[in-house]
Amino acid sequence: MNIQVLIPAAGKGSRFGGSVVKQYLPVAGRPVLAHSIRAFQFHPLLNGITVVLAENDQWFEPSLGALASTVETVTGGETRARSVYNGLRHIRDLHPETDWVLVHDAARPCLPAECLDRLLDEGLESETGAILATPVGDTLKQAGAAREIIETVDRNDLWQAQTPQMFPLRLLMKAMSAALDAGFEVTDEASAMEYAGMHPRLVMGSMANIKITHPDDLEVAAALLAPAAPAD
Repeated sequence: MNIQVLIPAAGKGSRFGGSVVKQYLPVAGRPVLAHSIRAFQFHPLLNGITVVLAENDQWFEPSLGALASTVETVTGGETRARSVYNGLRHIRDLHPETDWVLVHDAARPCLPAECLDRLLDEGLESETGAILATPVGDTLKQAGAAREIIETVDRNDLWQAQTPQMFPLRLLMKAMSAALDAGFEVTDEASAMEYAGMHPRLVMGSMANIKITHPDDLEVAAALLAPAAPAD
């Protein structure tokens, strides 16, 4: 069983702001992207890591140093979905023996090892793959045009998607290609699989597996990544 990891890191982080894209900002002594890579680097079931970079990326090698040489890179596209598809083609062409691919957000630096293990265990049991996710815990409100509450949305059976998302490589490529050709908005890899009529499994993730979206998230990530204090 050959399993590859794909980390799309070509985004500009427009919601985050700042002159340096968020995946290269320091947290707990390393760039965010470095933590995301290291979450997979030494797992015995994983065979390689590919990072998708923006065409004019200027931070990858200077920021990651020696870590940059341990992964493969490929140039992304104009959207995250196009970048992921470019990465999938790279893996298929250079590693045709690949069976499965895990797609992980570059801006999720705090992936717990037990969540990765759980995804691999349960994902390999599903013909159409699996994703990490957590049940929605907060009350959800449907808003109107003026940001007024229209109704309370039933949160039962609602889950919040995370990454990694794990799928058979060629099934995901076929689903992504069909969705992109049809102009379907691919918000994550699972949505492409759903568009193709498949039903990936939900695997329990963790609230610690946060995505860096706003500046305050860096402080939360730093606290999660800090080494445990020694016992008295």
